[in-house]
Amino acid sequence: MTMAIRYELIKVCKQSGARLGRIHTPHGVIDTPTFMPVGTQATVKTMSPEELKTMEAHIILSNTYHLFLRPGHELIARAGGLHRFMNWDRPILTDSGGFQVFSLSGMRKISEEGVQFRSHLNGDKKFLSPEKAMEIQHALGSDIMMAFDECPPHPAEHGYVKQSLERTTRWAERCLRAHDRTDTQALFAIVQGGMYEDLRRQSADELTSMDFPGYAIGGLSVGEPKPLMYEVLDYTVPLLPAGKPRYLMGVGSPDALLEGSIRGIDMFDCVLPTRIARNGTTMTSAGRLVVRNAKFAEDFGPLDSACDCYTCTHYSRAYIRHLLHADETFGIRLTTIHNLHFLIRLMKDVRQAIAEDRLLDFRDDFFARYGLLHNEKGF
Repeated sequence: MTMAIRYELIKVCKQSGARLGRIHTPHGVIDTPTFMPVGTQATVKTMSPEELKTMEAHIILSNTYHLFLRPGHELIARAGGLHRFMNWDRPILTDSGGFQVFSLSGMRKISEEGVQFRSHLNGDKKFLSPEKAMEIQHALGSDIMMAFDECPPHPAEHGYVKQSLERTTRWAERCLRAHDRTDTQALFAIVQGGMYEDLRRQSADELTSMDFPGYAIGGLSVGEPKPLMYEVLDYTVPLLPAGKPRYLMGVGSPDALLEGSIRGIDMFDCVLPTRIARNGTTMTSAGRLVVRNAKFAEDFGPLDSACDCYTCTHYSRAYIRHLLHADETFGIRLTTIHNLHFLIRLMKDVRQAIAEDRLLDFRDDFFARYGLLHNEKGF
């Protein structure tokens, strides 16, 4: 059987155990470990696809829930699929919509069949099931699809999390049965289990027995302390197949990208860089910088003197601060460009450090400059 993707392991870092690899997809090769910018509604906010290519984004993420509600997956299919609709010819991963649906809390009702919920846009009743999530993602035509899962909150009782992960396993089986495009679209399963080692093991055992082409770790970065997240990764990642991609969902702070890579994660995504950019917060080689602050009103230097992105090579902190205070969209574009460039460049440096067997040294040096050695919040 022809498979849509193939994972190629290039090297394991002797110092850290991190993996250098490539994921071969119908729309190109993804160098890993990698950070995926989030284009929730078929666009990475304020960014053009051409700009993302310039900063060497290999893959972006879009969201089933949001595109299902607006403009509708049928329309996107008529446009020729998501790649053509948004003019992006590189790989796309689509989230199943599970996280968004379960975050609606009082606006949804879970059953074995699926989840009934009300649209956050207009209150209309909608229904998502494993089969519907597959139908939508088939219409979108993403390279990597995610199985529909239940993401439990943190904290949650052991009994509830066990019941939840077992439903996720049954839903994963239904997703597999509904997925009939294995030659053009890969379907990843999502390991759940909360903060319980026995439940993570149960989830991983059940899902890996179904032989998905890739595996994600869900239910992290949901409010738990960073050390607890790393502890869960320590015992969960070794349960996943070495010859397939490993994806840590919803994680995008610089410290978590480094710690996740060290633990063998290949793929990350998060709205963090674009969300904080809209508030004037930027990531720099010396740490967090809030360019809206008054002290930058007459600072004519770049956001980061060590950065070669479009923003830092053309514009000053003072100018960007002025734009943000004047509510000019260009200011948000400039902070967004910088933050995305920063994380994509960070992952490029991580890959180089793995190739040279020095990722732990790289992490320690980065943390020292970033001020993260004793900061478990990370950002």
